[in-house]
Amino acid sequence: MVWQTVLVAINFSQSTTDYQLIQVLEGLNLKSNTQVILTHVIDGGKSDFNTVVEIPYLTVEKLLESYQEKLPYPSKIEIVTGDPPEEIIRLVNIYQVDLIIIGSRGLTGLKRILEGSVSSQVVSEAPCSVLVIKSK
Repeated sequence: MVWQTVLVAINFSQSTTDYQLIQVLEGLNLKSNTQVILTHVIDGGKSDFNTVVEIPYLTVEKLLESYQEKLPYPSKIEIVTGDPPEEIIRLVNIYQVDLIIIGSRGLTGLKRILEGSVSSQVVSEAPCSVLVIKSK
């Protein structure tokens, strides 16, 4: 399969390392002109003080730039705020993405029901192929 545009959803979580996502991207042997969109969604719905504090925007940008520098493909960085699955699908539609690479937090049971699964929602709503990477 030939993918013209690939979106990599980076979440900076502990469960799936972003390095794994980049390794998978490199392992796909994409064509040199494949466009890669590196994205991070700052969850705009978080209001509970018990949730993990978001990484500051400039730090996110620097981390994404460090990944971008290593890519042998033309790439863009997209940092957006909102509901993660909705924003990922919105970017997929804007860029007409052929493949999404996303990590899985590995939530199960009640925690999955209460917090929801971003990767599951993206899989169910995406108009393209989705590659979900589970943590090792």
